[in-house]
Order: sequence, then structure tokens, then C-alpha cells
Amino acid sequence: MESKNPFFKTKTFSNTSAANDNVSVIDYNETMTVSGTINKSFILLMLLVATAFITWTLAFNGYNPIVLTIGGAIVGLILVLISTFKPHLSTYLAPAYALFEGLFIGGISAFFEASYPGLVSQAVGATFVTFLVCFGLYKYKIVQVTEKFKSIVIAATLAIGVYYLVSWLLTMFTSFQPVQYGNSMMSIGISVFVIVIAALNLFLDFDQIEKGAQERMPKYMEWYGAMGLMITLVWLYIEFLRLLSKLASRD
Repeated sequence: MESKNPFFKTKTFSNTSAANDNVSVIDYNETMTVSGTINKSFILLMLLVATAFITWTLAFNGYNPIVLTIGGAIVGLILVLISTFKPHLSTYLAPAYALFEGLFIGGISAFFEASYPGLVSQAVGATFVTFLVCFGLYKYKIVQVTEKFKSIVIAATLAIGVYYLVSWLLTMFTSFQPVQYGNSMMSIGISVFVIVIAALNLFLDFDQIEKGAQERMPKYMEWYGAMGLMITLVWLYIEFLRLLSKLASRD
């Protein structure tokens, strides 16, 4: 079983580990560590915030950052796909992903903030509180990442992905309006469910990072792991934005 996050596919980690095992002498300064992955995650976060500030500032100074926002999302997705198949390039692709994804996050955050003032700070706070809670539960072994746990989270994540894809296609070619687009109680319930699944994916991500360090994977896998963790956090943040906007629109 594997994490929904494309960066934490068991096959990728297994292949990388197997290749590393063929090296007779291992320099432990050149292998993946948990602390190294955490440090690189902070670097990516800072890069993301820096470029998010650009589109955020443009939006609140009379400029429409739609091109940068959409462009950032598209380029970010392309970089994710490349890194999935070329993890050894993560040293360069991970920082680039953070920079372009920041443009997207800044633009979409500005949109929600203009519609519902104060919403972004709430979403940021909720995202980091969720991250810290999940990290604490994982670190102190309160939540055990078993094979059954993985299978449930992966199945739920795939179901969400298929549902969103089908809904998007129906919206594009028919007059169908997915229930999650409104602010009904059912729509709010769906958002809560998606947030829970996104949070549970964090446990799978933590587990894969820890296993990668235990298996002494190459140093570049720290960037790979940090990039994957950032993808999950971005997903979680966007879902919080959506949920909070639905709640605000009901007031």
C-alpha cells in the first residue's frame, strides 16, 4: 500500500532503497535523514510564502494576478509529475515547485480574503494546528500507521479524487452542479470529510519519510520527501479555505 501523495509511492521508495543497497560503502552524511527532510520542508515553505506574497500584493494593489495564479498551478503540477518519475532531480525541482505553487496559493488566498476578510488567517492557523496535532500523534505513537490504516486512507483518498474529477467533467460539459460547490449542510459535510482524509494522509507521509531515513536512501530524497509533504499541506490548506468560506457564506 502507498500514500495518496505521488511523492510517497512505495515503488519509488523501494526502488531507490534497492539501488542504494548496491553501494558497498555508505557515507551516512549523504543519506536521507528525518531532520534533513524537516529542514528542507521549512525551506520550501519559506519559498512558497515568498512568492505567495507577490500575487497577494498584486491582488490588493489593483492588479489582477489571474495569469500568475493559473500559471503557477499549471507549472507546479508539471513539476510534480516530473519529480514523480525523476526523483533524483528533486534537489532542483522541489524549490521550483514551491516558488510556482506560491504564486497559485497567493492568488487564490487573495480571492478568498477579498470575499471573506479574515478567512485566510483562520485557514493558515487551522492548517498548522492540524499538522502539529498529527505530527504529535505520530511521534508519540498514539496513531499507528498499520497496513489496514493505509488501505483505508488510500481508498478514501482515491474515492475523493475520482469524485472531484467526475464532478469537474460533468460541470464542464453539462449543467450539472456538484453538491460540494454550494454551502448546504451536505456540502459542508463533504468538506469536513475531505479535510479529515487530507489530515490522515499526513500520517502516511510521516511514515514514509521515517522509513526512507531508516533505509538510508540518497540525500536527494530529503527534497523529494519535503516536496511531497508540502503537497499534502497545500491540499489541506485549500480545503480549509473552502470549508471556512462555506461557513462564512451561511452567516
